[in-house]
Amino acid sequence: RKRIANGQVKKIGNNQQLNTEILIDLGPDLIIGFGINGVNKAYQNIQRAGIPVLYNGDWTESTPLGRAEWIKFFGVLFAKEGLAKDFYNCIKSNYLEIKQKAQNVQHAPTVLSGALYKDIWYLPAGKSYQAHLLKDAKANYLWKNSNGTGSLSLNIESVLEKGREAQLWLSPGIYTSYEQMQQDSPHYINFEAFKNRKIYTVNRTLGETGGNLFYELGNSRPDIVLKDMIRIIHPEIFPNYTPFFFKPLSN
Repeated sequence: RKRIANGQVKKIGNNQQLNTEILIDLGPDLIIGFGINGVNKAYQNIQRAGIPVLYNGDWTESTPLGRAEWIKFFGVLFAKEGLAKDFYNCIKSNYLEIKQKAQNVQHAPTVLSGALYKDIWYLPAGKSYQAHLLKDAKANYLWKNSNGTGSLSLNIESVLEKGREAQLWLSPGIYTSYEQMQQDSPHYINFEAFKNRKIYTVNRTLGETGGNLFYELGNSRPDIVLKDMIRIIHPEIFPNYTPFFFKPLSN
């Protein structure tokens, strides 16, 4: 962050739109890449220039601790394997301790997730990273029995039928306020969680330069994410804790 603020980090673009001229001029020892299907012309050009590309696959992990464990990958690259291992072990210990506190609750509130995008409602599949977190937080996620580790693409009718009476709504897409939601679609007002103001978003927790801290930090700190969720789902367990990532939607 300090290097970015001091202008020591060069902007080279993202994903398919990398500025290969700047990259080659910088002469890095290695590029850490990201890809869905392994086909990226920008990376191919970089490799032809003699610069190796190593793919970061943390996003393919379906468990929270599986994603956090990728800190070891970076530990190897920076010759800090011991530090990375200690960091992960601490996160794992915290996560399991937090998870255990929710295991004896008798009531699991029903939970809805996602939102509409161009008439399609996207929400986590039953074997996904998000669904795994909800399970560990002892929530009754309404699509927990669905297949897949990614997202489900549903129509509004099916989501209304199953999720209208959900007690809580976590991660409603891009939204940060009830007003935004109502302006975008009149369908949202039919959900009990909307009526009862029980919707929580990660889009209100931003860094100094406006970046979403959940997407920048959440993968490596699933212990904090889980504690946030448990505080919302079972507020009696951590009564004095203020969630870091998840915040109530504003009016």
